[in-house]
Amino acid sequence: MKKILALVMALCMLFALTACGSSDAAAEKLAEISAAVSSLQAQVDALAAQQAEAAAAAEAAPVEEEDAPPVEEAELIVFAAASMTETLTEIGELFEAANPGVKVVFNFDSSGTLKTQIQEGADVDVFISAGQKQMNQLDITADPEVNTDGLDFVLDGTRFNILENKVALAVPDGNPAEITSYDDWAEKLAAADELFLAMGNSDVPVGQYTQKILAYYGLDEEALASVITYGSNVKEVTGAVSEGNVPSGIIYQTDAFSAGLEIVDTATADMCGQVIYPAAVMNVSANPELAQAFLDFCCTPESAEIFEAVGFTPLA
Repeated sequence: MKKILALVMALCMLFALTACGSSDAAAEKLAEISAAVSSLQAQVDALAAQQAEAAAAAEAAPVEEEDAPPVEEAELIVFAAASMTETLTEIGELFEAANPGVKVVFNFDSSGTLKTQIQEGADVDVFISAGQKQMNQLDITADPEVNTDGLDFVLDGTRFNILENKVALAVPDGNPAEITSYDDWAEKLAAADELFLAMGNSDVPVGQYTQKILAYYGLDEEALASVITYGSNVKEVTGAVSEGNVPSGIIYQTDAFSAGLEIVDTATADMCGQVIYPAAVMNVSANPELAQAFLDFCCTPESAEIFEAVGFTPLA
């Protein structure tokens, strides 16, 4: 375009010079100038048309989308108390949705069984126990009288108390023994001559809490062996009550809620202590940052709502 303007200016100067000559010569030069201007105009028009065609083609051409970066896949292994099955499964699905490529694999069982599996070398990233004892047995900073083997599996700085639960006295549909409270239950259990109670084994937290309740009422577990049936985790105890195999069972209120069982009473702290769930990243984790991110997600308002819906009390 600059070249065209320069040429036009040059032609104008030439016209001015030729105008000083004879009329015939001036007319001849004027004709030459006119022809040159016409040629320039044609070139300008052609250039404008080319630019318009190029712009139209650019608009019509499909926009090539950049390939999305590949999603990094990762597996997170969470060992958690059986009483958290329903809630953590739901939270795990939300965590996966928020973190494409992440697969959360759960192992739900009694805290004692999970502790043993971790001790024996199972792959694990996160451990959430239904009792402090099982976590303490894996924590090198815990009392040596509890962590008697000097085990060191808890990643430093990641342990915290995540939830509180309640120990509930649950009965099957219709409450066949017409139990009204723990006090009433204790009297009827002492007088029972047939199967009356389902409780957890002594190596699982719910069984340990039940033993404390029996002691609170001065009841001898061994003397009552013929009227007690045991479960290896809280889900087994819950199942015995749900199926009507026993007229009473001591479980967590969250499990009673999930199973639709009637709760006639909940234990006080004086009866069995508080039911606190500790959580931690394991130092054998293959992905400790992702493990911590999962525990952080479990403390969000969205997760708290899920926990509270079944009777948990979030503590973090």
